[in-house]
Amino acid sequence: MIERSASNTLHKLLGYYPVVAISGPRQSGKTTLARHALPNKPYVSLEDPDARAFAIGDARGFLGQYPDGAVLDEVQRAPELASWLQTRVDLDGRPGLYVITGSQQFGLFDRVSQSLAGRVGFLHLLPFSWAELSPLHPATGLEEVLWRGSYPPIHDRGIPPHVWFADYLATYVERDVRQLVNVRDLAAFHRFVLLCAGRSGQLLNLSALAADCGVTHNTAAAWISVLEASYLVVRLQPWHRNLGKRLTKAPKLYFLDSGLAAWLAGVREPGDLVSGSMRGPIFETFVVSEFLKQKRNMLRSDELYFWRDSAGHEVDLVVERGRRVGLVEVKSGRTLATDWFDQIDRVRGMAGGEGEGVVVYGGDVSRPGAAQPAFGWRQIDDAVRSVMGREELRLVRSE
Repeated sequence: MIERSASNTLHKLLGYYPVVAISGPRQSGKTTLARHALPNKPYVSLEDPDARAFAIGDARGFLGQYPDGAVLDEVQRAPELASWLQTRVDLDGRPGLYVITGSQQFGLFDRVSQSLAGRVGFLHLLPFSWAELSPLHPATGLEEVLWRGSYPPIHDRGIPPHVWFADYLATYVERDVRQLVNVRDLAAFHRFVLLCAGRSGQLLNLSALAADCGVTHNTAAAWISVLEASYLVVRLQPWHRNLGKRLTKAPKLYFLDSGLAAWLAGVREPGDLVSGSMRGPIFETFVVSEFLKQKRNMLRSDELYFWRDSAGHEVDLVVERGRRVGLVEVKSGRTLATDWFDQIDRVRGMAGGEGEGVVVYGGDVSRPGAAQPAFGWRQIDDAVRSVMGREELRLVRSE
């Protein structure tokens, strides 16, 4: 098993809460992480029809089988269990009793939050980070890393990316869509997902996206929400903080896995990313997802934004925690250029000199201690920690 960065966070949460809920996209490794963290607890998958029927028909009897807790997988299949878990953990009082997992946040985690308020800790697990994968692929080139992405089955089982992504879209994404929203035309939704992938790393214009797909604006907005609920995309909001009024108000759209975005956008081999039009957006998708993984894995308080004005000046990523600000410029080029720091300096100047800035680029040479620090793509984890710090998870014990 590849050691997950979120493992320590999960163990800490288990020391504080009687229930820990692990959510994330399908096939991101939630079940493996839960079973690894609690190897001595019984494991039950509610995808099993017999287990699901028992849990729904006799929740008290079902939970009574596990007096010392259990790992309950795919709990969205029996959402009524949340209320029964509340009664059980209140009577028991011990932390670390149950780990529950789910692949979608609509409905399930609303109910979990309401029923288990103050009794549940949340961990959102995304696919592997580069820090987790790099020991397995020390000599792999950037283009192949971007093309393969970071979903565990591709690395654990060696499934060719083009095979796995096609099956993933058909068996998981479209199934979740049917459960989350009434999509009458799956072909239109499929086309919508492809169009979104081609826009990863760009400003999101829902009206234009809807028109290109042949659906209404409201339908496009609902479908974007579905993709977010399934942990496939994220919308980054623009950062304002009194830097003037002529700033964009539209969010930027990012897929959370570079490989899935590349495959959906028509990239069929690593060579297509050497100099093709998708190289920059897919590389930016990779970098932003690495920052998001650190935020989720460590339960960081940092908020992620981007900055862009009406003239097109932009800083790709703004990392904010309180008054502390980090500015990240992302460039897919292999040779470091001094003018890549211009936008960072521009925003820092507008903010009164506030903020530290780094460049993350597609080359190999890093200079972390320089006046203008830069990190090659292999050192993306160092770049993340440079900007976000090495904050350890700190929780206040729930009474």
